[in-house]
Amino acid sequence: MRHRWCIGLLSACLISVAVPALPAAAATLAGVTFPNTLDVQGHTLVLNGVGLRTKFFFKIYVGGLYLPHRTDSPAAILHADEPREMISRFLWDVSKDQICSAWRDGLRDNVPDASPEVHQNFNQLCTWMEPMGKGGSLQLTYLPGQGTRVEVNGSPKGTLPGKATADAILSLWIGPKPGPGSSKFKSGLLGGD
Repeated sequence: MRHRWCIGLLSACLISVAVPALPAAAATLAGVTFPNTLDVQGHTLVLNGVGLRTKFFFKIYVGGLYLPHRTDSPAAILHADEPREMISRFLWDVSKDQICSAWRDGLRDNVPDASPEVHQNFNQLCTWMEPMGKGGSLQLTYLPGQGTRVEVNGSPKGTLPGKATADAILSLWIGPKPGPGSSKFKSGLLGGD
């Protein structure tokens, strides 16, 4: 009997060692849930933070930023040539023109010395956009050597080449001037409140 008890105890210990620790709980903000990790073409990315983009008192969208490891440093994020993904889930109707206008303003304010190629890629990004309604989504996935893959409402649109373009896009949200009402959004993406 004692022999059976020892085998049972040993089995329980082995099972507890073999079972990985559960990942941290997913983050939910304004009713939108983001998983703690994503697998992006064999790369495991962790949720760095989530933010709520507002304008006046309207909730426009919730964004989640995924990186290989968490950091609160915009400079470190933009300096690293590593996979990353930005996901936006819309809560309010926004026209294609409003989105593109905000991107142009953000590029001017955060990347004033953007190259002609970056401007050209932003123009291409605008041609791929659609009006966003409640439940709409935008997914921007940067992979080194490939560029930024763009999905709008779950539909692949294409890939924008170059790390400079990927950095310019992400700078719209984590750059020095993230846009009116966006400082709290930036803080959320960087893991703050």
